[in-house]
Amino acid sequence: MLAVSTFAMAKDGYHHGDLRSALVQAASAAVESGGPDAVSLRDLAKTLGVSTAAPYRHFADRRALLSEVAALGFERLNRDYKAVARNPDPRAALRDTARTYLGLAFDRPGLFQLMFDSDVLAEGAPPLLIEHAGAAWAALHGAVARAKPQADMASIKRRTITGWSILHGFVALRQGGRLKGFMTEPLTEAELVEAVIEKTLTAD
Repeated sequence: MLAVSTFAMAKDGYHHGDLRSALVQAASAAVESGGPDAVSLRDLAKTLGVSTAAPYRHFADRRALLSEVAALGFERLNRDYKAVARNPDPRAALRDTARTYLGLAFDRPGLFQLMFDSDVLAEGAPPLLIEHAGAAWAALHGAVARAKPQADMASIKRRTITGWSILHGFVALRQGGRLKGFMTEPLTEAELVEAVIEKTLTAD
């Protein structure tokens, strides 16, 4: 979801504005390799070759940095949701929306954990993070609404939440190692994913 690149340093350190971006991208890499708890401003400063005080010129604390990483994740997820929403077939678009959510979970598990299984969106979360997370929710809700144009608002909300719960539950079981071979055989991984997505589309 968030591209990681290498930041070169000039002799006198980072040019103005580079350190903030470097911190975000280094934090993103740390989240992916060890989860949100792996992020330390002190360690990032050491990795980037700056003083331990330097990160605090850009982020008040570790939570502020993680909030920005999460905000960028939600922004990208929303863009991906909007891209698949261009499909003129509402049901196919909803299927692709579910696949997009699973793609984030399985391709970027650390970022997914930060966005959906941490307290980053707890009370006091930055407005930008709330905005991007809300936009991603609205895109998901909109995909369900387009697939069920005759449904009332309560039904759409119910379908959205139950469908999301199915997807998230599957992610939790899979990433937690709870789905053993004797449980899933003879289903292939692809068949299992398709079964979960199909159930998501019929959730009510």
